Amino acid sequence: MSEPIAAAEPPPLSEPKASGLARTSLARMLAFRTSLRVARLRHWLAGKLPPRARGRLAENVRAAELAGLAFAFRARAVAILVVSLWLLILVPWPRNLYYLAVAGLFFLLGYVPYRLRRHRWAGPIKLGFTLLDIALMTTAIIMPPPAGLGVDWPIQTRLRTPEFLYVLLLLGEAALTYWPVAVLWTGTWIVAIWSSGVWLVYGRADTVRFADTVHDGSLSAEAALRVFLDPAYVGLTPLWTQAIVTGLFTLLLAIAVWRGRGTMLAQVRAEVVRSDLARYVSPDVADALAARAHAGFGTPQTRVVAVLFADMVGFTGLSEDLEPERAFALLRGFRERSCKVVFRHAGTLDKFLGDGFMATFGGLDGRGDGAARAVACAVDLQREIDAWTAKRAARGAPPIRVAVGVHCGPVVIGNIGADQRIEFTVIGDVVNVASRLQAATREVGGRILASECCLAAAGPEVAARFTRSLPLTLRGRTQPIVVHVAE
Repeated sequence: MSEPIAAAEPPPLSEPKASGLARTSLARMLAFRTSLRVARLRHWLAGKLPPRARGRLAENVRAAELAGLAFAFRARAVAILVVSLWLLILVPWPRNLYYLAVAGLFFLLGYVPYRLRRHRWAGPIKLGFTLLDIALMTTAIIMPPPAGLGVDWPIQTRLRTPEFLYVLLLLGEAALTYWPVAVLWTGTWIVAIWSSGVWLVYGRADTVRFADTVHDGSLSAEAALRVFLDPAYVGLTPLWTQAIVTGLFTLLLAIAVWRGRGTMLAQVRAEVVRSDLARYVSPDVADALAARAHAGFGTPQTRVVAVLFADMVGFTGLSEDLEPERAFALLRGFRERSCKVVFRHAGTLDKFLGDGFMATFGGLDGRGDGAARAVACAVDLQREIDAWTAKRAARGAPPIRVAVGVHCGPVVIGNIGADQRIEFTVIGDVVNVASRLQAATREVGGRILASECCLAAAGPEVAARFTRSLPLTLRGRTQPIVVHVAE
């Protein structure tokens, strides 16, 4: 029997082949990095969001861009109105009618992309009409009015007036759109179209140029002045100055718009984050966290705060005969209405407690009227529940009853928990008393129980809503407190 044939080992890579593979890998890596930089540059030039920005962030940015386009059009309309009034004063009749017609056409060229700003091709449409704007303005500046409306001066004299500054107003409009590419596009075509117009006049047969008058390489000062003062003279130095200044102005404006867009994106992102955060914590906590996160938000401190506890009475019995989905809908309806009422009175929804919740007033804003707002919130919550009960009764559903307890006093407010999970809440005996007051509504018989100190801080106007008062010893306490009851 012959020996088994051993598997042949692959020959080692030769040095030229290994170096070729290394060069290929390096080329691929450089190509990837280059494509990444090009993509980022393309998004910067186009003023677009990077691909990772999607959903509500992109929608909010789009809304800001549309607002920028609308504002740019309004600014354009105001500028056209101001220039038109100036032309009525400066230009004699009937030549001013010609320029007013040009101003009307210029307004129309801005109105069309404004109306189409929500179109899927709104960007290219705006850029195309910007090209028409520059061409129209350049033509109106360089070309004289029709025969009989203008003065009989050589066309070369029209390049000596400062009307070129009107063209730069288009750069100002582009800067209002949060779109850096619009600024670069506008500046580039201003230089190109204006230079083309000047060059056409410069190349006319009747144009006087320094190059045509200098034969021996020199020209006296008097002769140079005579050439310069010739109505048909056109020089290229002003053109170069206009082109360089326009280019620098365009670059600076594009950078400013890019920085402004970055600020706008940061604001939009912060608003989206705040909106998302407000779904998990109270909106005022989200606002305070967004505004003061860098300043040690949540550092424990002592404040006088009103605390409100509310609980659905008999929820266990109500949900006993309900399907889980209907019990869930009942609890969600209660929480939605509770949130609406608490936030209406600028309260902080501290936490949900099963079929109840805890809210605080005056912990963040420092307005000093936390007790009054807490009691008003308790009364308003009962009205909301009564309206909800009436709707449920119309379809044969059992009524909803909510018990509320309100107390106020000094507490410690701040962050509590571990590094991995913290909670912004209030700690103190005030919280325990408010919770006991809510539980005591069953034995007292009222729907709202408020402590004496809470009503005293709330004021007589709020206290009038409570019909009776009595001393009450709360569970777990030895000394009774005076409580007021609202039926």
